[in-house]
Amino acid sequence: MARYARTFFSALGLSALLMAGATYADDDKKVSIVDDRGVTVEVPAQPKRIASISYFADDVALALGIKPVASTYMTAGHEPDFLLGLTSGIKQIGQRAKPNLELLSEAKPDLIIAIRRYTVGNAAQLQNIAPYVAYNMELLEESYSETAALSMLLGKTERGEQLNADFRKHLAEYAGKAPKDVNPRFLIMWGGATPFAFHTENTSASIVAAIGGDNIPGPKSPGGEFGIDLSLETMLEKDPEVIFIYDSGPDRPHESNPIWSQLSAVKNNRVFYVGDQWVETNGPIAREIVLREAAHYLYPDTFPAVDVKAEAAKLIPAELQN
Repeated sequence: MARYARTFFSALGLSALLMAGATYADDDKKVSIVDDRGVTVEVPAQPKRIASISYFADDVALALGIKPVASTYMTAGHEPDFLLGLTSGIKQIGQRAKPNLELLSEAKPDLIIAIRRYTVGNAAQLQNIAPYVAYNMELLEESYSETAALSMLLGKTERGEQLNADFRKHLAEYAGKAPKDVNPRFLIMWGGATPFAFHTENTSASIVAAIGGDNIPGPKSPGGEFGIDLSLETMLEKDPEVIFIYDSGPDRPHESNPIWSQLSAVKNNRVFYVGDQWVETNGPIAREIVLREAAHYLYPDTFPAVDVKAEAAKLIPAELQN
């Protein structure tokens, strides 16, 4: 497959606000924004108490120097390294697919930023707690607009623009340094008896493809989902050379399937169990770390190994780390 390329949102500033559908009320105390549900939501200007259903809002807020008051988690008891474990000091309100609304209410947020697909069913209850804004958080093209929109809502528009510009620059730099005659076949998946794999437009897969990887699930169908159930038989047919697996715990049924050991990635010890940033990739911290990790795993002779916490510490202001 030819090197993956895509045209991203290139205009920021006012245009980012227009894409987000944001306007200020006359009294400058409310902001009206259209989220990914197509719903217009009025939120406080520069809210102070942010609740995150997913790690996306944690990621953006911490990069902007703001500590949220509540957060869901991916795996109970696990504090993600890409956020420096700072979620341990934030009120935990349950797993991202099943947030505990009572605990959320106790945190007294003035803004809830949520992953759309897990929260549309209880949108009314969430809106009764605080203004609720939902984003898709699935595709790289959305990462830019979502980061810009949330930065604007948090009163840090220029910083959000800079984070987006920096990542575009870094992505181009890594792509330019990657070997031009190597396009490793790769796969990013959740483990399981029938693994769930990401299409190329998904944020983490899009980053790996942008630096030369060949994503075996390929692009998504128009209007389709960002991922697909991929049988081990199909996986063997396409035979990925590098496999990234979200490391959600010790249960790894895919490894018990006899087909697993036949895969080139397995034979060559190029299966990497990766952290939360590979699933919750749309924030500015996660995507930068995934870029660096992907470059090393694809081209270990060209790019150095990555210290996730050290990279995160470069993006999270020191005053929040202490």
